[in-house]
Amino acid sequence: MTHLGLKAWIGDPGGFLPRNLPPETADPIAFHPAGSPERRAEMAKGGKPLKIRLIDPAYHHPYMGHHPKIIKTIWFAHLSLTSVAALTPEGMEVRITDENVEPIDFDEEVDLVGLTGMVMHAKRAYEIASRFRERGIPVVMGGPHASSLPSEAKEHVDAVVIGEAEQVWGRLLWDFQQGRLQPFYRADSYCSMEGLPIPRRDLLREEAYMTINCVQTTRGCPHQCDFCHVTHFFGKTYRCRPVDEVIREVEGLKGDFVVFVDDNITGNRRYARELFTRLKPLGKKWASQASLHLARDPELLKLAAESGCVSLFVGIESLSAENLKDVNKSFNRVSQFEDALKAFHDQDIMVLAGFIFGLDHDDEGVFERTLTFCERNRIELPSFFVLTPLPGTPVFERMEAEGRLLHKDWSQYNGATVNFRPKLMTEDTLQRGFNWVCKEVYSWSS
Repeated sequence: MTHLGLKAWIGDPGGFLPRNLPPETADPIAFHPAGSPERRAEMAKGGKPLKIRLIDPAYHHPYMGHHPKIIKTIWFAHLSLTSVAALTPEGMEVRITDENVEPIDFDEEVDLVGLTGMVMHAKRAYEIASRFRERGIPVVMGGPHASSLPSEAKEHVDAVVIGEAEQVWGRLLWDFQQGRLQPFYRADSYCSMEGLPIPRRDLLREEAYMTINCVQTTRGCPHQCDFCHVTHFFGKTYRCRPVDEVIREVEGLKGDFVVFVDDNITGNRRYARELFTRLKPLGKKWASQASLHLARDPELLKLAAESGCVSLFVGIESLSAENLKDVNKSFNRVSQFEDALKAFHDQDIMVLAGFIFGLDHDDEGVFERTLTFCERNRIELPSFFVLTPLPGTPVFERMEAEGRLLHKDWSQYNGATVNFRPKLMTEDTLQRGFNWVCKEVYSWSS
């Protein structure tokens, strides 16, 4: 999907394997299953439980805002830290703070702090780490940014998790209790989707979010778009969770609405068909992300709607075939966009469509052309982004090699700020055009 897209809102449960790892990670670290009875018993020894605080750093989007009412309207609870909490052995006291909805207690008596974050969270994450480390409290960090730039992250924290948390969290906690916390913990393979623990939603402030019913059924994407973190995050894999386990989790949720946080829920047709068929009797409404390819499969699209699908985020990205080819997304056919959107609407599925501004074939007219396209096709919620060269992606590497990056202030790598030199317009023109189209669409009057 898009390079930031809904991931900026719903988060990710793991990390990815960067191409260039620091030398400290050359030797793979074995996985010790934290969930085994033996390990739980060992970790619980000593009487006083280990106190762990997991923190999601605040992020202030320039256009979505940060008012509690806005968060309550559009913000899905992140899966990342609830998943890590679920991996934490019994006998340890784990708590979660989402700084987007509640303040951090920097005076809390805690033994270990864990941070996550995408690129735009990095600066704030490092500030948080500094506050706790000043008190002598060790801090560990994982997630997309720490995994793509582990050496940078290590300058600010005591240990960096590189890769999916399932592979290393138990070993990290064991080492910490033994007083031998390592600088890097690398997940040297991708975990099985079978038997994953249920995220600890009970640790969230449910009333602060639109929903906490976020469920993951697959990881990865069959495509490899140059601007996207997904294939770098999960590798060139597409892994499916057993449908029986998904259904059991959905059945246990309160309420009748679920967000499937998959990057592409229809990446495997056979799996999607089984999942949708099993969802139908539950009577739940759901939203997710999917490829426009779904519109070319009337049977599967109809089944998705019948199973409760009410909204899908799709990455259109650009109305230029040249742009799509340049970023390795030529499987999106510009000539088929309007028919695809009509197919979604014919099934009463609301469309959230992602568009990226600043690609190499974009000129000053791209903003009006895109807005006209959205209006003509009745796209309910267009999501606009400035092209953001995320570390670890081919777009970042290309921009850096061409000397087009303006800076590396990660807090500005937020999908709404120009951080590079465009080819067919100035930086100022790109920024002003993006600001204009956002105001046209996101203002209260619209």
